[in-house]
Amino acid sequence: MKSRLKNYLSITKKEWNGMVILIIIMLAVLAAPYIYQYFHKDNSIDLKDFDKDVALLKQAKGGGAQGYGNESLSDEKIAEPVMFVFNPNHLPAGQWRHLGLSARQISIIQHYEAKGGHFNRKEDVQKIYAITSDDYRRLAPYINIPHAGYTANKLSAGEVVELNGADSAKLTRVHGVGPAFAARIIAYRKRLGGFLNKEQLKEVYGIDTAKYAEIKNQLSINPANITKIKINEVDFEGLRKFPYLTNKQTNAVIQYRQQHGNYRSVADMKNIAILDDIILRKIEPYLVFK
Repeated sequence: MKSRLKNYLSITKKEWNGMVILIIIMLAVLAAPYIYQYFHKDNSIDLKDFDKDVALLKQAKGGGAQGYGNESLSDEKIAEPVMFVFNPNHLPAGQWRHLGLSARQISIIQHYEAKGGHFNRKEDVQKIYAITSDDYRRLAPYINIPHAGYTANKLSAGEVVELNGADSAKLTRVHGVGPAFAARIIAYRKRLGGFLNKEQLKEVYGIDTAKYAEIKNQLSINPANITKIKINEVDFEGLRKFPYLTNKQTNAVIQYRQQHGNYRSVADMKNIAILDDIILRKIEPYLVFK
């Protein structure tokens, strides 16, 4: 019995060696994580340094300063700017905002003025480093800076200027009209041939309802000063400058005259398909058919 049990439990030398190796492998596997941690310690994160880095990043982006509207200064602009004629000197922040400038740009302009800066010409606005070339191109047509030399020679109460005969110097005597507006009015008057009524001033670039209301009572109109178009003699280049006709309509007027002969009255022009009654009524006072 003992002999059988001994034979059953006995192991060979190879089996003993294999068992020792297996035990060593198991111990090595169990000890591996502890050995790894001992030789490879994790670096702890210093949250203070991290917070400092975040603060520096915000400062670099302008996010840490306070400015316009008690909000963080940013480069965000409104999607649809509202354009109007303005004097950039001491313009309220809200109006700059409507014109499409960001809070950061407004803050820089106000800082410039606080240091004694002044805009003497519209080009001075472009010198503000925060104003991009695209911003300036959009704003420039609406910048109107009154000049001391003109304010001293403005119209007296009840005095008016005849719009069709006035030169640039006379137009700048009108309150609300500076050199830029005077030049635009004269340029448009030349294309038009003269103004039939003061409402046509709204067709001049930059003169909106508010500006028109400001200047209309200082102006008068003499329709006799209108230069009319000799419709049976004018060529394409001469007629295309007239603002009430498109290039396509101008070409149609010239082509119809060449095919059917001279126009006797505006009634003959009704045969041109792309000229409707509204256009014809608008251009008739400017045409001569003789």
